[in-house]
Amino acid sequence: MTDRNLTRRALLASAAAIAATAPALRAEEIVAPSGRTIAQYVPETSDFPFEVQRSEAEWRAHLDGDDDAYGILRRANTEWPKTTDLWEEAHEAGYNCRGCDLFIYDAGWFEPLDKGWVFFHHAEPNAVMFGLDGAVRQYGQAGMIQDETFAMAEVHCRRCGSHLGHHIDVAGMRLHCINGTSLTRA
Repeated sequence: MTDRNLTRRALLASAAAIAATAPALRAEEIVAPSGRTIAQYVPETSDFPFEVQRSEAEWRAHLDGDDDAYGILRRANTEWPKTTDLWEEAHEAGYNCRGCDLFIYDAGWFEPLDKGWVFFHHAEPNAVMFGLDGAVRQYGQAGMIQDETFAMAEVHCRRCGSHLGHHIDVAGMRLHCINGTSLTRA
């Protein structure tokens, strides 16, 4: 039984409970209104030695000049709900990272939720890494979060570092909430 009115904002706010356990990649610093520093990982600015590395121009060419995809994969933005058709039903062959074609999610772990993003119970072994993400103004969180230590567990491809989405509690389950733009069908 799921709450059909659950929003991305509520989904992402629930991730605060797991953020403390997520291993962090090299991060940029975000300063909260109180002046306290929160870490945030942004693939575009990372010097982490991922297997797949490209210049900004190479990334943009790889993504066919799609500015939205570049923003999501390399700048850790998010897509609007129901932007891609991947959220609607499991693709039998599974899903690859759009940034490097690594097989990341098996269709057997797909969770069909009418939220507009792609949900999975688990990633393939050694396919993803977790980073930290602070309150995101675009999600409407900056004004509603009272604790400036708030952080979310962000999901990244372990081979190229691309931002995939977040690891959150939704509908009573701990799920990977993934941007369809970050994936391709296997």
